[in-house]
Amino acid sequence: MAEPPNIQRWIGLDIHKAYFVAVGVDAKKQTVFGPHKIPNDQLETWSARHLQPSDAIVMEMTTNTYLFYDTLVPQVGSVIAVHPPNVRLVTGVKVKTDNKAALALAQLHAAGLLTGVWIPPVEVRELRAVIAQRAKMVRMATQAKNRLSSLLIRIHRERPAQPFKPEQRSWWESLPLAPIEKSVLRSNLDTLEFAEKQVKAIEEVLRQEAARDERVPLLTQLPGIAMLNALTILAAIGPIERFEDAKHLVGYAGLGASVHDSGQMHATGHITKAGRRDLRYTMVEAANVAVCHHPFWKKEFVRLEFRLGRSKAIVAIARHLLVAVWHILESETVDRHADLTSVAASMLQLAYQIKKRNLPHRRERQGICP
Repeated sequence: MAEPPNIQRWIGLDIHKAYFVAVGVDAKKQTVFGPHKIPNDQLETWSARHLQPSDAIVMEMTTNTYLFYDTLVPQVGSVIAVHPPNVRLVTGVKVKTDNKAALALAQLHAAGLLTGVWIPPVEVRELRAVIAQRAKMVRMATQAKNRLSSLLIRIHRERPAQPFKPEQRSWWESLPLAPIEKSVLRSNLDTLEFAEKQVKAIEEVLRQEAARDERVPLLTQLPGIAMLNALTILAAIGPIERFEDAKHLVGYAGLGASVHDSGQMHATGHITKAGRRDLRYTMVEAANVAVCHHPFWKKEFVRLEFRLGRSKAIVAIARHLLVAVWHILESETVDRHADLTSVAASMLQLAYQIKKRNLPHRRERQGICP
């Protein structure tokens, strides 16, 4: 986003949990504003009193950056947020105070040396939050299952068929355990019950979101991308117009190769992993499914595995799939490698997932060949 031409003050905010510090400089990098230390709950009052449309605000990404961004955008000329690792002059100094950090941010911004990250709109933030909460509940359920399984190994008991079904609770509680172990067992069973209940509730919300988003069917035509993966990709990407080409999207996911090009030396290395981890993980998961079940990607995988090995070949397939994601979303078109039978099955599965309400929950397993 280009900075408005009438900026007169560049103001850096050093934000903390309970307060923030503001320092402003002019075009000559001289302090003309602050330092002010303000409680976070007074942000609206303070900003209305002290900020102007000719101010440019810069702050580091932190827990409450979105709140500051939404509050300040209507009142000033521009607001950007930067990742702390990208501001070495602030994070790497030996003597760091709130005032110095805010001043350094302001001076770097006035010099035009800072590039802000994309601030997603509210609906994208909410979708990301819901998906992250589901992942947290899935991890909680998995941890509870692991603890229960460990208990059976410790007391040398065989697992029954489908040991974690709700109707098996009485079997678990009948195990011969000491009173303290019984209480731990019940705690794990309660945790598992709670987490699985939360996952079902969250997936209902996600089904409703998938039914409203016309981009979801476009993505589910790709192998390994069902409803949840499609929503994860859309939440990570946001509007596809942000990426001028597929190469930028690959870099955003951290799936591009690192490069050293200096003098007469040119070398490429491992993927950068400098991007959204959820997007990268989802594409690798989709790649594992694609090489098992899709004719074209099976053939590509065999070709790449011979030269690169399995792990690197999977990453390469994930990168190619992400390129396909960009083309499909940008052009709203079909996948040129689509297998008609697989696409039809994916559409039916998507329709089932979106429309089901009170049917028994069935977990999706992706990323593993049968």
